Amino acid sequence: MTVAPILVTGAAGGSQGSTGFHVTRLLLDTGRPVRAFVHRLDDRSDRLQALGADVVEGDLGNFRSVADALAGIRRAYFAYPVQEGLLEAAATFASAARSSDVEQVVNLSQWLQPTGEQPTPHQARHWLVEQIFDWADVGAVHLDATVFYENLCTWALASLTRAGVIALPWGPESTAIPMVSAQDVARVAAAVLTRPTLPGGTVIRLMAGAVTNKESADAFSQILNRSVDYVEISEKQWASAASEAGVNAVAIEHLTHLWRYLRTLPPEYQALYHITDAFEDFIGEPPESLAHFLRAHKDSFAPAVAR
Repeated sequence: MTVAPILVTGAAGGSQGSTGFHVTRLLLDTGRPVRAFVHRLDDRSDRLQALGADVVEGDLGNFRSVADALAGIRRAYFAYPVQEGLLEAAATFASAARSSDVEQVVNLSQWLQPTGEQPTPHQARHWLVEQIFDWADVGAVHLDATVFYENLCTWALASLTRAGVIALPWGPESTAIPMVSAQDVARVAAAVLTRPTLPGGTVIRLMAGAVTNKESADAFSQILNRSVDYVEISEKQWASAASEAGVNAVAIEHLTHLWRYLRTLPPEYQALYHITDAFEDFIGEPPESLAHFLRAHKDSFAPAVAR
């Protein structure tokens, strides 16, 4: 019997975690056919084809484009970058999925509060997206993930290369930041997509624990074989540097609010951060630590070493 492919959006990957690419690779590694939905055909889509994916070019804001991609699909992974268009894309995808034979949509979300009152405007949109998928009755499973290690590395590498320090508006050295690897999030997503269908509206919280700013600096020190300090900078300094680096306005707004929220949480709240059970439940092992993640990606820090 022919196995229906799994549709994966964001499959080409990007600069914010690339969970779509990781999900695609993981599914293909287990022999599951994947229809990879990409915004444009380029070197990244060629990489997907080389892995064995059926690549389709489309626009998540166009109903006909999404409906065509969902033809014959029973399960799908929805991920959207931190930029404009999230609500439109989610509503379009949910509507097209409801009109097709989709039984399960795994939606990459963010670590949200139970109500609509969220720390950032973009998280408020993610809360609405979860409601949209639930209302559409498409078997939505929401992955509520914390800050990705990959994002820490992006921001840390910029200041390490420029000034030899980790310069972020994350409060004092003692501030704990809840984190997780995007690759571990993708592993959970792939497991959900290939297991018996979960009830619609299921929320899976994904956190690998917390890392203080000092612990992050110490982990980078080990990788770079030199002392690395964490230096607190202002929101304005960070936003200015991010803008100069080409980061879009939605991402800057979101992260500015998020960093402010995380650094102002009381210590007793930060003490509640812990490894969530989902990793043992779905992949049978704990999530990787920041230190392990950095060791596995040490080659990406060559610019900081060469400084």
